[in-house]
Amino acid sequence: MNILWAIIIGFFAGLIAKWVTPGDNKPRGFILTTLLGVVGSVLATWLGQQIGWYEAGDGAGFIASIVGAVIILLIWGQLARRR
Repeated sequence: MNILWAIIIGFFAGLIAKWVTPGDNKPRGFILTTLLGVVGSVLATWLGQQIGWYEAGDGAGFIASIVGAVIILLIWGQLARRR
């Protein structure tokens, strides 16, 4: 059930991140949007643990997942612009 919940939260975090991030070089489709949100959540969890906001085993919240997904989208846009 945790994996299903992570996919659902990841999808919504990816949707919101795509909505608030400017630019046209965004991944499209359900799978890529979901992966964007899940990877953003993983990034936010890792960064939060490195900074000391989260303990080992704690996960990032919904807002932090959106912020992580926005960071991933900004990196994606920079890499897509270089091609």
